[in-house]
Amino acid sequence: MLSRQYMRELLFSNLVDMMSLVICGIHPSVNAAYKANATKLNVSRTAIYNKLLGMEVGVSAALLRETSAEMATLMELIGAVPNPILSGYPVRIIDGNCLAPTNHRLKVLRPRAAAALPGKSLVVLDPDLRLAINVFPCLDGYSQERALFDQVLETVKSGELWIADRNMCTKGFLFGLDQAGAKFLIREHKTLPQTALTPLSEVGQVETGTVFEQTISVTSLEESLKNVRRVVLHLHKPTRNGESEIAILTSLPSTVKNAIEVAELYRKRWNIETMFQVLEKNFAGEIPGLGYPQAALFCFCLALVAYNTLAVIRRTLGSIHGARENRCQPF
Repeated sequence: MLSRQYMRELLFSNLVDMMSLVICGIHPSVNAAYKANATKLNVSRTAIYNKLLGMEVGVSAALLRETSAEMATLMELIGAVPNPILSGYPVRIIDGNCLAPTNHRLKVLRPRAAAALPGKSLVVLDPDLRLAINVFPCLDGYSQERALFDQVLETVKSGELWIADRNMCTKGFLFGLDQAGAKFLIREHKTLPQTALTPLSEVGQVETGTVFEQTISVTSLEESLKNVRRVVLHLHKPTRNGESEIAILTSLPSTVKNAIEVAELYRKRWNIETMFQVLEKNFAGEIPGLGYPQAALFCFCLALVAYNTLAVIRRTLGSIHGARENRCQPF
């Protein structure tokens, strides 16, 4: 519930315009942006920081949701939407982002040796449009991502496919997706309780290893999620963390994607990692001087809006000039 926003001389749109100049690197800091726009804003520097301090995370999240919906409509109108990754399934890739520690600008932080974490969030990417379409901010930078799962599940729609890393592989999240009528393709977490229904059988080779498949059920005290496909990739070369295999759980039927195709589809999860790299390289979405969680999360959400704007421009230019499609390297 939004309870603290109000109309005065400093409008929300004014703050967005000013902070966009910081996010895009036109001004190096909030103070520099204020000085350059002080006459137009006609408010004090204190008013700016008070507005940032009182920015509710629901407002920041709504800014991304509403603008991304308009950008998606625009891309459809101009014909800049490519063929879908998986026909018949709107794909959603979700991952967490923890804001970098801030400096000791806040007085309460100065005696502390460690820098404070101003917040974290879960971000949802539409890989077909390459747009960040939703964000779930959390003011507690030390909270687990799983504390936000209930909020995420409220937005899940029937027929979607959700792709995620193993941090999202919990009973509650898998059951929630299934109950909402969505499909999942999520890397297995070793702590997930499961029962093997069929033995693990080899089904083929991919470039990086050998693919195996079996059917399992995910169990809980009251119910079970049956006929979940467990696809295991035995790697030819261990990962940098020393892992020799990757296990993926999916509720997609084999008639939609076979085991080898499931292993390849999971690699699309790196689209969201690429998005975070673009944010870090091109936009100042994490400002070291903003220790207030509300302000820090607002700037991060605004950086996601800037990323989406850039994605629309690039996709539009590509549709006009016939740029080569490359999902894994969008920028």
